[in-house]
Amino acid sequence: MIAEAKIDLKSYGQLLAKTTPKIIENEQEYEGFLSLAEELLEKADNKTLEEQNLLKLMVILIEEYEDRNYQLKEVSSHQILQHLMDARDLKPKDLVHLFNSRGYTSDIINGRRPITVTIAKKLGEFFGVEPGLFVI
Repeated sequence: MIAEAKIDLKSYGQLLAKTTPKIIENEQEYEGFLSLAEELLEKADNKTLEEQNLLKLMVILIEEYEDRNYQLKEVSSHQILQHLMDARDLKPKDLVHLFNSRGYTSDIINGRRPITVTIAKKLGEFFGVEPGLFVI
């Protein structure tokens, strides 16, 4: 049986006193915590057990701040389709061959028809992306 390494409470306490981890309240604190986490990550396998535990704590605090402040807006599958078309400078007529109908193609692009799994597969193949991108 492998003995589990024990954290040195004195050393860990010194690390905590030096870094004073807490709930991140603003961008300046966020940047500071990111910087410290990056320093610890750069140590790769050379981190002490105490540093490993501090890094885990820092990551939790950073993620919590990001969840509160950097939430991604939800986008619809039709918005993703429109973005891909814009990025490639495509017009609806460029997708008609996928669906064999101008009206049907227009309905899909404009969100009047849902993007089904079958349609998502065709779009994924056409754009060279995972079909799951369109199934939201």
